Amino acid sequence: MARWTSRALALGISLLALAAGGLPAASHAAAPAAASYPDKPLRLVVPFPPGGATDLLAREIGNALGARLHQSVVIDNRPGAGGNLAAMAVARAPADGYTLLFGTFGSLAVNKSLYDKPGYDPLKDFAPVASVAYLPNVLVVNPSVPARNIDELLALARRDPGKLTYGSFGIGSSSHLAGELFTHLAGVDIRHVPYKGSAASMTDLLGGRITMMFDSISTALPFVREGRVRALAVTTERPSDQLPGVPTLAQAGVKGYELTAWFGVAAPAGTPRAVIDRLNADIVASLRQPDLAARLAQQGTVPFPSTPEQFGAYMRTQYEKWDGLIRSAHIRAD
Repeated sequence: MARWTSRALALGISLLALAAGGLPAASHAAAPAAASYPDKPLRLVVPFPPGGATDLLAREIGNALGARLHQSVVIDNRPGAGGNLAAMAVARAPADGYTLLFGTFGSLAVNKSLYDKPGYDPLKDFAPVASVAYLPNVLVVNPSVPARNIDELLALARRDPGKLTYGSFGIGSSSHLAGELFTHLAGVDIRHVPYKGSAASMTDLLGGRITMMFDSISTALPFVREGRVRALAVTTERPSDQLPGVPTLAQAGVKGYELTAWFGVAAPAGTPRAVIDRLNADIVASLRQPDLAARLAQQGTVPFPSTPEQFGAYMRTQYEKWDGLIRSAHIRAD
């Protein structure tokens, strides 16, 4: 485990470091080279059904991007296989900038390791356009659990190995990997209980049938405020403004811990660079608008813009980091 931990730390890339690398200028320097683009509507393929957090975020980005491109951006929901169906559809589409993937932590970094045959390679079959936003997660426990901080939770786990449980949205989901990373880095035995989605997992947490779960702050916050669950730590590198006083897991003593559920836009490999630059400039300019940032905050997401190169590097280091955990924990989604 120590070897994997060192490798993960070496491969980890910081959201703060990426941001410090400088955001791309919101200009249209590439526009002359792509003067005819776009001359028809675009399709933004989303790997989850309508109405969920990913779909709502994609629609915000699609509307903002369409306004800047003066073209419609049609949302095409393609749920299934943990995001693989949507990713395959885009990977096989013409590389002309008219079919884009609204990629997720799963489809662009994790699924290559989770599935024997995902049907695409995120590092070879896509041209990164821009990271868009990230969604902080929080570790919450049922109030009946006699732990008010991470030290007390770990003491309980070490006293009775395998007795504590954590729920997740399903095998290979961000909530599952959050729990696996926690048990690996902390060196404790906490049993995983997979569910079909966040709602079912939260229902059993509220009912005391599981001990804890790693949920998005946007979903968990109302229950935290009502006192129906207790927030112990957030999974991101820095604390969340939405949960003042709640530390990060790294600050709470789980050294090297960081998990971020993130989203970004990718195009089929071979898409002209001028088109990539045009899309990137418009996405970044949109994310800088206070009204869009405010709407994203209402959804619990944080803007996370980047250059294509920064996003490509982030995708690769995320894949390498989670590939190490998935292999060491023998996680399979097939």
